[in-house]
Amino acid sequence: MTSTPLTGPHDLVEAAGHPHGGGNMKPHYDDRLANEDLAPLRKQKWSSYNIFAFWMSDVHSVGGYVTAGSLFALGLQSWQVLVALIVGICIVQLFANMVAKPSQKTGVPYPVINRVVFGIRGANIPAIIRGLIAIAWYGVQTFLAAESLNIVFLKFIPGSAALLDVSFAGLSALGWISYAILWTAQFLLFWNGMEVIRRFIDWAGPAVYLVMIVLAIYLVSQAGIQNISFTLSTTPLDFWASIPVMFAASPWWSPTSPARC
Repeated sequence: MTSTPLTGPHDLVEAAGHPHGGGNMKPHYDDRLANEDLAPLRKQKWSSYNIFAFWMSDVHSVGGYVTAGSLFALGLQSWQVLVALIVGICIVQLFANMVAKPSQKTGVPYPVINRVVFGIRGANIPAIIRGLIAIAWYGVQTFLAAESLNIVFLKFIPGSAALLDVSFAGLSALGWISYAILWTAQFLLFWNGMEVIRRFIDWAGPAVYLVMIVLAIYLVSQAGIQNISFTLSTTPLDFWASIPVMFAASPWWSPTSPARC
């Protein structure tokens, strides 16, 4: 984060995706410690619905689905997997809300709140660690989503199957194309700032669940409800043996949830 003296309206750094001047910079602020990106917002625009829609889109992910599916391999039954996921999600929600509350009340970002605990210079350490984790997860999520986009290409453009025979660095040419498409789409969304992200999430959050419900109804209608199995594991565990596995599965789910603290 760059430090910019408050010399004029054209010298201001954009405040975390908000319009110029969105950060409440004051003349007496030390320009080595504050800038438009770190100063409190003049006006917070996120309503209860915005936060709810954000949580709707944040609590699920392709990585989460992969993790949830893998829990069956541990010997858990469907209701046990559901319980483990709910417990893990609640853990994330609790600590995410605790971490976010000071920023929500004061309108300042996470690195500034960290100064209370780690000091002005030390706050950079957890902020960087948090950023590195976000970068890694961004790559993982984009890769998993690209695998799904590959299936769409193969379904509607059968000729794209030829690209599977060409690979680089362990990823097929089709995989690289899908990855690049999704990476670019996300980059353009993030580049336009938090206001654009807020408006996007307002409809994307509920839309994802609507599509999931419609697809679930379609798949059940095609497979027949009598063919739905709630015990997918080949090595089911008895109740007492499943308890430690469920206990381990809950925190395992928590860090894979995209609800980052």
